[in-house]
Amino acid sequence: MRDLALVAYIWQRTARKAITDRIIKDESGEGVISAAIAVLVMAFLGVAMWLLFRATLEKSNTKVNTQIDQIQ
Repeated sequence: MRDLALVAYIWQRTARKAITDRIIKDESGEGVISAAIAVLVMAFLGVAMWLLFRATLEKSNTKVNTQIDQIQ
């Protein structure tokens, strides 16, 4: 009877562990990956904003120089 009880205990414990592992996913490392993605997105946004800002300044500079040339 003791052997049967031990086998039943081991079987139910193994089954419980297998079900628990399926339900509860291991999410270790997710924060690092998310942070890396956020840093990359912010870097691309920064580059895009700088390019747009530089283009705006170049257009403004051209218009100002044109206006100055018309005044002289």
